[in-house]
Amino acid sequence: MTDTWNLSLEALAFLRTQTSATPTIGIILGTGLGGLVDHCDIECSIDYATIPHFPVSTVESHHGRLIFGTLGGKSVVIMQGRFHVYEGYTAQQITFPVRVMQHLGVRTLVVSNACGGMNPLYRRGDLMLIDDHINLLGVNPLIGANDERFGPRFPDMSEPYSIALQTLARERALALRINLHRGVYVAVAGPNLETRAEYRFLRAIGADVVGMSTVPEAIVARHMNMSVLGLSIITDECFPDHLEPVRLEDVLAAAAKAEPHLTALVADVIAHLP
Repeated sequence: MTDTWNLSLEALAFLRTQTSATPTIGIILGTGLGGLVDHCDIECSIDYATIPHFPVSTVESHHGRLIFGTLGGKSVVIMQGRFHVYEGYTAQQITFPVRVMQHLGVRTLVVSNACGGMNPLYRRGDLMLIDDHINLLGVNPLIGANDERFGPRFPDMSEPYSIALQTLARERALALRINLHRGVYVAVAGPNLETRAEYRFLRAIGADVVGMSTVPEAIVARHMNMSVLGLSIITDECFPDHLEPVRLEDVLAAAAKAEPHLTALVADVIAHLP
């Protein structure tokens, strides 16, 4: 059995040689969304490769840096790049940084991603507030022996994404005049995109958008009783009857176009946290 508790403490010990920051807010930036750090007053930036037991990002646009600094007047730690099942990592490896965040003092986790929109009311470049999720990754980061120091064996998931944070996000989006949908995110393993039949299936079971991340991190955060806010950028339109090929370049371009709105919203929400 992997002793995640002690491994995460080893990672913490290394980070403490680099910074004395005690962030209460953690942020995970997804595909094409690394620009939020440009709005952060950075204290230090640490490559994942130098942190004991951290995975390394292998996906284009995921820079692979842990950023400590201030955003919206709050102390934050930002993952500029995340990990995925399709990279060959286990669910435990993918969520290891979230375990380390808890040791650092993080109590609120903001997760963002780029995803495909299946709801016919959504369009490329729109933002969606994640109200709930469906896990079709085929893995769960809590499988295996449970360490009660992190959380209970059977954590409740009746509110995976904080209602209070969702309410705040909707209020701030309205104040900023940012259109913000609210819906259900379904996570699949990838890395291929879905077939027309799969999009129909995912829509039929209640999903509004589809992606390849976020859910493991949210599960582990809730296991440790963190409050979670999830935000998605719709980077492609996944309508089975009008499906067109998608290129990574198009996804990154859509993410870059919508990123200013996401950045403004996240910064404003953080500024209004108590």
